[in-house]
Amino acid sequence: MEEGYILRAVRYIQVLVICGIILLMTACADDETSDSDRIEGTITVSAAASLTDAMNDAAEVFNDEYPEVQVDYNFGGSGKLQQQIIQGAPADLFISANTEHFQTVAEAGYIDEDDAVDLLENELVLIVPEDNDNVSSFDDLNEAENIAIGNPETVPAGRYGVQVLESMGIREASEGRLVYSEDVRAVLTYVETGNADAGIVYATDAQVSEGVEVAEAAPEGSHDPIVYPSGVMADSENPAAAEAFHDFLQSEAAKEVFESYGFTVQ
Repeated sequence: MEEGYILRAVRYIQVLVICGIILLMTACADDETSDSDRIEGTITVSAAASLTDAMNDAAEVFNDEYPEVQVDYNFGGSGKLQQQIIQGAPADLFISANTEHFQTVAEAGYIDEDDAVDLLENELVLIVPEDNDNVSSFDDLNEAENIAIGNPETVPAGRYGVQVLESMGIREASEGRLVYSEDVRAVLTYVETGNADAGIVYATDAQVSEGVEVAEAAPEGSHDPIVYPSGVMADSENPAAAEAFHDFLQSEAAKEVFESYGFTVQ
């Protein structure tokens, strides 16, 4: 009897030890999964200046789900951003206001094109100061002493604007009065402050300003489609957070933010 009792006790202890080992292994596995799934750190997003307000709001919504990720922005003309990236400036995502600058970065090997998407679309408009009396359409640009426009070499909005002027046959007549700026937000400022009689910007830029009026939208077919491609950098130092943010930008929550600023979501 005593020997049987001892044998049962030993087996019981063995079962307890095995169960303890299983529980310990499960806890360790859960900890490892938790650590691998934790997304944190800082990412830098190089984005077209026309995205400034929308992207700042998007980051706030993103941080509701990923509070441990800090999103830093580098806003500017897409051509300038392209040059910075190729010259080695740190970036985790690139969102351009045209496909050409984005493609240049991708073809240089900085972006995995398989994960790139056409994120947004926009429209181009002619804006004037609120107290303007002379310009109410593109046809009236001969009345403007100066016209603010992005530098077409580095600012997609400037390139689109030149296309509009050329399509309407007024490029040469306007040339001496064009004031070139470093990005589309600078164009907006020129017109808001009355330092330009008119300017060509995206519809979304005009929407966030209280100091300008939209005189006219660019005629349909007068410029290339305005598309914003987006992609994660191949050498991102925080790929998990970068991919999480890129996925978020394609979500319904981000769509609501972008549409509230007048963008068309692809």
